[in-house]
Amino acid sequence: MKPLKTILITCFFSAILISCSAQTKTSLSADEFEKEITTKENIQILDVRTPTEFFSGHIKNALQADWNDKVEFERRLAFVDKIKPVYVYCLAGGRSKAAVDKLRNMGYNNVYELEGGTNAWLAANKPLEGNSNVKQIAIEELNIAINASKIVLLDFGASWCPPCRQMEPILNNLTTNNAGKFTLLKVDGGRDQNILKQYKVTALPVFIIYKDGKEVWRKDGVASEKELADQIN
Repeated sequence: MKPLKTILITCFFSAILISCSAQTKTSLSADEFEKEITTKENIQILDVRTPTEFFSGHIKNALQADWNDKVEFERRLAFVDKIKPVYVYCLAGGRSKAAVDKLRNMGYNNVYELEGGTNAWLAANKPLEGNSNVKQIAIEELNIAINASKIVLLDFGASWCPPCRQMEPILNNLTTNNAGKFTLLKVDGGRDQNILKQYKVTALPVFIIYKDGKEVWRKDGVASEKELADQIN
């Protein structure tokens, strides 16, 4: 009986170890990665490629933080929630692996990477989306819009920019709580490159307030609702 008991105990602990190993798998195939990001809630997808790569095609709902630009990467990473799972990818897997190691060292516990990056994703016939072919806003169009209202809040942001996404509910509340007092104009930080160059915007978000067509205030980085409201009023 003793040998049998020992065998049973050994099998029991082996099963536990195998189960734990399966649960803690963090390097995912394209199929596994897709299943995780489409079935789980409250997740974050992080594309660590360059902006050019990102706009050539990216996974739906991905945030973008260029691993090669260390300052910008860390600035955007500050707005990625440590509590929620993070799914990271790059082109072939090298940058995402380095980024995942950094995230774990910074206290991000639930971090997963896409094996083989977008190369593997496309090889598995998975979809990418992008807006590189969307027409940019002309500077002349923007100037007309700015001069058409007494007070204008110009928002340079993007849906894939972590701090910009954090600003979305703040801007929604600002608009609701100050209805009719100002006009909100949005400039896409990925698409409208000509506008960004004109206004010397090198990092997102940026907010500029105009009164009677003249710039009266500018803020580079996130802002509180009160800060924006005080400038508008």
